[in-house]
Amino acid sequence: MSTHENTASASTGAAAAAQKAKAPGDPVGIAILGHGTVGREVLRLMEQHRDALEHRIGGPIEVRGVAVSDKEKHRGAVPEELLTDDAMTLVQREDIDLVVEVIGGIDYPRRLLLAALNAGKSVVTANKALVAAHADELAAAADAANVDLYFEAAVAAAIPVVGMLRRSLAGDQIESVSGIVNGTTNFILDAMDSTGASYDDMLKEAMDLGYAEADPTADVEGHDAASKAAILASLAFHTRVNYDDVHCEGISSITAEDIAAAKLAGQTIKLLAICERFRDEDGKEYVSARVHPTLISREHPLASVDKSYNAVFVEAEAAGRLMFYGNGAGGDPTASAVLGDIVGAARNKVHGGRAPGENTYANLPVADFGRVPTRYHIDMEVVDRVGVLAELSTFFAQRGISLKTVRQEELNGHARLILVTHTAREEDLASCVEDLKTSESVRAVKSVLRLYSEENSQAES
Repeated sequence: MSTHENTASASTGAAAAAQKAKAPGDPVGIAILGHGTVGREVLRLMEQHRDALEHRIGGPIEVRGVAVSDKEKHRGAVPEELLTDDAMTLVQREDIDLVVEVIGGIDYPRRLLLAALNAGKSVVTANKALVAAHADELAAAADAANVDLYFEAAVAAAIPVVGMLRRSLAGDQIESVSGIVNGTTNFILDAMDSTGASYDDMLKEAMDLGYAEADPTADVEGHDAASKAAILASLAFHTRVNYDDVHCEGISSITAEDIAAAKLAGQTIKLLAICERFRDEDGKEYVSARVHPTLISREHPLASVDKSYNAVFVEAEAAGRLMFYGNGAGGDPTASAVLGDIVGAARNKVHGGRAPGENTYANLPVADFGRVPTRYHIDMEVVDRVGVLAELSTFFAQRGISLKTVRQEELNGHARLILVTHTAREEDLASCVEDLKTSESVRAVKSVLRLYSEENSQAES
């Protein structure tokens, strides 16, 4: 989003009056878009806790429509008169105050939510892909109509990280947000770590247990986590970060040997979403967001996150280090987050007022991935002769990269060399690896993994 758009959006929000309160006793009319696992659980919880929700909101709520793709399909306890296959008409009806979207996808729900916002309806969505791709457009529409846009469930389900960034830490400067935000990949990597099994075996088990979809690509190739990283970075750094700004790598290339090597070094491998603020050598400030397999010390709190759990680790100037942990996926946790947003949006409808909107005032440049400071763990097979280490060290020295640790193991007829670098630019480290591959002394570069460390966020690119 341009500076002009940021200013215009902020001015619109500041100039608009608060939402007008509903008349005492008037219910908040709600439309639910989607009746899958999350949609069903949201409806069940709303009915089960109807009286308690009315007290928390300060007035009654009433589901007035449920949009589905097939009205003929059995929908359990949902009254037939509430079902519709015309979602566009539903979201624009005069008796609808709040639209809840749990469909998934991007293009179709985008059209529906823009229509709802333009019609003056507040919106709650659990759609991470949509928010990551079109948050600026949705936020601008919410500002123009002076209504709410909530999306707590879009990142880590019931773990309240969105609210933490939008409200609790709104007065602080956040330096970094890192986390395990995909349960499928964490289950696979944790199982590989604890059993020594292969990636393929653990992926199959994840699919058999229902942790992975029939097509697990979005999870294992990092796309799901990248959408969440874009959202976290946008909120943390008050800067528009889109999905396309996030460097993304998955876990399908991780081997049992990589896991074993990590153990020997006192590390474990996690798929991390890493969002950081850093300055270059001239003092210019940048932000970055990336997702990739990462070596992390077993002493770090994120290393102990097991099974399909999620966790987000925040470093802020005044608050210091904070970690948020819990079940980051599934119908129940996601429905909990959606319901929390419904309470907040409905309360504003009942009493008047509006929740904090998106604020991208900082408008910091998103760094090209090549400029991002990181560290490498390089595992190679090399010729076993005197002078090889000195020869290979020159590749690093030529690019101004210093080595932190070197470990060598004797193998049959050759040697294994494991190098860990200090922080350097991604582009310099990647180029150095390509140089190593051309050396006659290097038989194979077996694996290259980035390391997570506090050194990253403090280094100059």
